[in-house]
Amino acid sequence: MSDTKKGMNTICTHLGGVEDTKFKGAVSPLYMSTSYAFEDVEAKRYPRYFNTPNQEALCKKIAALEHTEAALIFGSGMAAISTALMTFLKAGDHIVLQQTLYGGTYNFAVSQFEKFGISHSFTTGWKVEDFEKEIRNNTKVIYIETPSNPLLTITALRGISSLCEKHGILSIIDNTFASPINQNPADFGIDIICHSATKYMGGHSDICAGTVAASKEHMDKIFATAICFGGSLSDYTVWLLERSIKTMGLRVKAQNANAMEMAKYLSTNQDVETVYYPGLESHPDHELAKSQMNGYGGMLSFELKEGIEVSQFFKALKLIKPSMSLAGIESTVLSPTKTSHALMSPEDREKQGIKDSLIRFSLGIEEMEDLVEDIEQAITKVKSMTVPA
Repeated sequence: MSDTKKGMNTICTHLGGVEDTKFKGAVSPLYMSTSYAFEDVEAKRYPRYFNTPNQEALCKKIAALEHTEAALIFGSGMAAISTALMTFLKAGDHIVLQQTLYGGTYNFAVSQFEKFGISHSFTTGWKVEDFEKEIRNNTKVIYIETPSNPLLTITALRGISSLCEKHGILSIIDNTFASPINQNPADFGIDIICHSATKYMGGHSDICAGTVAASKEHMDKIFATAICFGGSLSDYTVWLLERSIKTMGLRVKAQNANAMEMAKYLSTNQDVETVYYPGLESHPDHELAKSQMNGYGGMLSFELKEGIEVSQFFKALKLIKPSMSLAGIESTVLSPTKTSHALMSPEDREKQGIKDSLIRFSLGIEEMEDLVEDIEQAITKVKSMTVPA
């Protein structure tokens, strides 16, 4: 049985480790050296070349998880994304980017492409036709994110891959919100898959990393750019990331279940205005998500009713942590306008539908009743502070 045909938890647990041939330990030994021999060796190893023993082994695990031939690991999600983009774009090229997008990627596009002579267009939506009408003669890449950050919109993977094939364009996806547990874009024809491995792959809020997975042909080109950009990951963090991925399947499935239950609860809460979660039948992209995802993910967003101030709500929480990142085993909330999308102008956030009242909610693995109790006591406290006019 090939590696990609093995069960997800089996891949997470067993594949891509370094065998301890000397002491037969159950976990990978950690090779911390930044200097290796160059005489009489099969490969000249160097951390910036992504080929130390721990780096090399983990790349195999990432590739197997994403059903691709090869992968690389980077120092952050943005290191992975920017390296992938700049590998396939040059002066005179054009890229189409999805409108609903992580703020860091959006900022990279608007602040960096112009200085390299690369033009870009953002779609007006996230449907396939929104991408097609932005394609030009010099378009080289279509970049998507599904589910999107922070509104959880869903883009048709098969539709985008067919569109790219029709026009001879490369497709790149940020698959962070889904994780390989919930979605494998390569199975739908997407060329290059990026992740912030800080999130579900790391899963414990203690690792900063990124990954890119694709065919060997595409990864060879990305490697040539990556060794120049120098965005490699330290071997200690590589070792921690391998350890964390072993439990990713279990963690993500628990987070999926909590997010589904939380979305249903929030949808019935009289103090909540709107809930964004693709697992809800009321979500406009629910059927599409159902057709291309194995699970709906641990992320959702919601808006409180007018008069319940978001900052006060955050301060009133006792269990759920107001925190900058996502996908840890602990539940966290944040304001996208103050964090992930703060670099966007208010006008651009408004175009995406990101309101100041929007709360992004990353579900952890806690007991559901405890999370609900925390939300209810926080809302009650904030409402009690509001003095009627």
